[in-house]
Formats: sequence, structure tokens, C-alpha cells
Amino acid sequence: MATLFAVIRSRGPVWNDSLPLEGQQDWDAHAVFMNRLHHEGFVMLGGPLEGTRDVLLIVRATDEHEIRARFAAACWTEKNLLVISAIHPWTPRLGSLA
Repeated sequence: MATLFAVIRSRGPVWNDSLPLEGQQDWDAHAVFMNRLHHEGFVMLGGPLEGTRDVLLIVRATDEHEIRARFAAACWTEKNLLVISAIHPWTPRLGSLA
């Protein structure tokens, strides 16, 4: 059964700090990949955590292995632009992700 997880992905060693998010290498391929994960219902919410080098993603998955496997196929993972730095099961207490 799928569970919600909070996933933190951090900028990797290839990230170019002099460029905006949309200017990073293979931005278009990354956007297509992430949009597909969202449309499939895997990524529920996601976006950069302002003032940090991190991105917060709320995902619906069976376990940590599924999360790592799905993101392993991402071009930004393959090229070390983003790395998974934390995965935590998450139970919302307010609001809804219906």
C-alpha cells in the first residue's frame, strides 16, 4: 500500500550556482520527467525550499526503495545535479492531498 513520504533532494556537485533553476543543464528533460511523475500520482507536491540548496517533494510510494529507483532514472540524478539527502514517511495532520 502506498504511503506519503517527504523527500529532500539537494543540489549535487554538478549544480551551477551561477545559473537559475531553469538554466541548469538538461532543464527541459528534468521538467518533463518531473511532470510525468506528478501526472502519474507519484509526486504530489514539490518545489525548492527558499534560502536552501534543497527541494522538498511529497511523494506517494510503497517504500524507500521505490523512491530511490524512480529518482535514479532522472537525468538530474544521473548527472549529479540533485541527490537524495533524506526520505521520511509523512502523515499529514492538517489539510488534504486527495
